[in-house]
Amino acid sequence: MQSIASVSTAHAARYMTQLCKHWAHKFPVTFDEASGRIELPLGLCRLTVGPGVLGVVLEAADDAGLLRLEDVVADHVNRFAHREGELAFAWTRTA
Repeated sequence: MQSIASVSTAHAARYMTQLCKHWAHKFPVTFDEASGRIELPLGLCRLTVGPGVLGVVLEAADDAGLLRLEDVVADHVNRFAHREGELAFAWTRTA
Protein backbone atom coordinates (compact mmCIF):
# COMPACT_ATOMS: atom_id res chain seq x y z
CA MET A 1 0.00 0.00 0.00
CA GLN A 2 1.14 3.52 -0.78
CA SER A 3 0.34 7.02 0.42
CA ILE A 4 1.50 10.16 -1.39
CA ALA A 5 1.62 13.82 -0.36
CA SER A 6 2.99 16.99 -1.95
CA VAL A 7 3.70 19.50 0.79
CA SER A 8 4.06 23.17 -0.11
CA THR A 9 7.10 24.73 1.54
CA ALA A 10 9.98 26.99 0.58
CA HIS A 11 12.26 24.84 2.77
CA ALA A 12 11.73 21.37 1.26
CA ALA A 13 15.43 20.54 0.97
CA ARG A 14 16.09 21.58 4.57
CA TYR A 15 13.25 19.48 5.98
CA MET A 16 14.16 16.44 3.88
CA THR A 17 17.78 16.64 5.02
CA GLN A 18 16.79 17.12 8.67
CA LEU A 19 14.43 14.14 8.57
CA CYS A 20 17.03 11.89 6.93
CA LYS A 21 19.77 12.91 9.37
CA HIS A 22 17.39 12.57 12.32
CA TRP A 23 16.60 8.94 11.50
CA ALA A 24 20.01 7.95 10.10
CA HIS A 25 21.28 6.91 13.55
CA LYS A 26 18.47 4.34 13.91
CA PHE A 27 17.44 3.20 10.44
CA PRO A 28 18.95 2.64 6.98
CA VAL A 29 18.90 6.05 5.25
CA THR A 30 20.27 7.35 1.96
CA PHE A 31 19.88 10.90 0.68
CA ASP A 32 21.35 13.59 -1.52
CA GLU A 33 20.28 17.18 -2.28
CA ALA A 34 17.22 16.09 -4.29
CA SER A 35 15.88 12.90 -2.70
CA GLY A 36 15.93 10.68 0.34
CA ARG A 37 15.00 7.14 1.33
CA ILE A 38 14.31 6.02 4.90
CA GLU A 39 13.63 2.37 5.79
CA LEU A 40 11.50 2.48 8.93
CA PRO A 41 10.11 -0.54 10.81
CA LEU A 42 6.60 0.58 9.73
CA GLY A 43 7.57 0.86 6.06
CA LEU A 44 9.46 2.87 3.49
CA CYS A 45 9.57 6.67 3.24
CA ARG A 46 10.79 8.25 -0.01
CA LEU A 47 11.25 12.01 -0.23
CA THR A 48 11.83 14.32 -3.17
CA VAL A 49 12.56 18.02 -3.33
CA GLY A 50 11.05 20.27 -5.99
CA PRO A 51 10.57 24.01 -6.37
CA GLY A 52 8.43 24.93 -3.36
CA VAL A 53 7.39 21.36 -2.64
CA LEU A 54 8.42 18.36 -0.57
CA GLY A 55 7.19 15.13 -2.14
CA VAL A 56 6.54 12.21 0.19
CA VAL A 57 5.77 8.63 -0.83
CA LEU A 58 5.13 6.10 1.93
CA GLU A 59 4.82 2.34 1.58
CA ALA A 60 3.53 -0.04 4.24
CA ALA A 61 2.19 -3.58 4.41
CA ASP A 62 -1.31 -2.64 5.60
CA ASP A 63 -3.72 0.24 6.27
CA ALA A 64 -2.87 0.47 9.96
CA GLY A 65 0.85 0.67 9.26
CA LEU A 66 0.33 3.25 6.54
CA LEU A 67 -1.84 5.42 8.77
CA ARG A 68 0.75 5.31 11.54
CA LEU A 69 3.56 6.08 9.07
CA GLU A 70 1.61 9.10 7.74
CA ASP A 71 1.24 10.42 11.28
CA VAL A 72 4.88 9.82 12.23
CA VAL A 73 6.36 11.43 9.10
CA ALA A 74 4.00 14.45 9.17
CA ASP A 75 4.64 14.97 12.90
CA HIS A 76 8.41 14.93 12.47
CA VAL A 77 8.43 17.28 9.48
CA ASN A 78 6.10 19.67 11.28
CA ARG A 79 8.45 19.73 14.27
CA PHE A 80 11.25 20.84 11.95
CA ALA A 81 8.93 23.41 10.34
CA HIS A 82 7.79 24.99 13.61
CA ARG A 83 8.88 28.49 12.49
CA GLU A 84 6.86 28.13 9.29
CA GLY A 85 3.70 26.91 10.98
CA GLU A 86 2.02 23.57 10.48
CA LEU A 87 2.44 22.18 6.98
CA ALA A 88 -0.50 20.57 5.19
CA PHE A 89 -0.14 16.87 4.37
CA ALA A 90 -3.03 15.85 2.08
CA TRP A 91 -2.39 12.13 1.81
CA THR A 92 -3.60 10.22 -1.26
CA ARG A 93 -3.74 6.44 -0.99
CA THR A 94 -2.96 4.03 -3.81
CA ALA A 95 -3.09 0.26 -3.88
